[in-house]
Amino acid sequence: MFEISYFLHLLCLFLGGLFCLIGTIGLIRMPDFFTKMHASSLIETLAAGFILLGLMFESGFSLITIKLFFIGLLLLFTGPTATHALARAAIIRGLDPNKNKKRNNS
Repeated sequence: MFEISYFLHLLCLFLGGLFCLIGTIGLIRMPDFFTKMHASSLIETLAAGFILLGLMFESGFSLITIKLFFIGLLLLFTGPTATHALARAAIIRGLDPNKNKKRNNS
């Protein structure tokens, strides 16, 4: 059982680090505000979730696992809400989400 838990712990931490790397590349390469915001949302939701899951596998079933679970729930609810609020504020402020898109007039 210890080997399976150790393998899952390493796998989840690796996937969390991989999503952090993908999201960071997305922040650098994406052209406008809304696509950069999508990449940062990916970083927070998936990467933090996998990292917290890996830490849960590492700690076993204890009070630390329950605390990590509640931190994950907090991130799951507040991350998309903050991203939505930021996008809505940008639209209200006058930032056009379709500014950089090419339109086909055919």
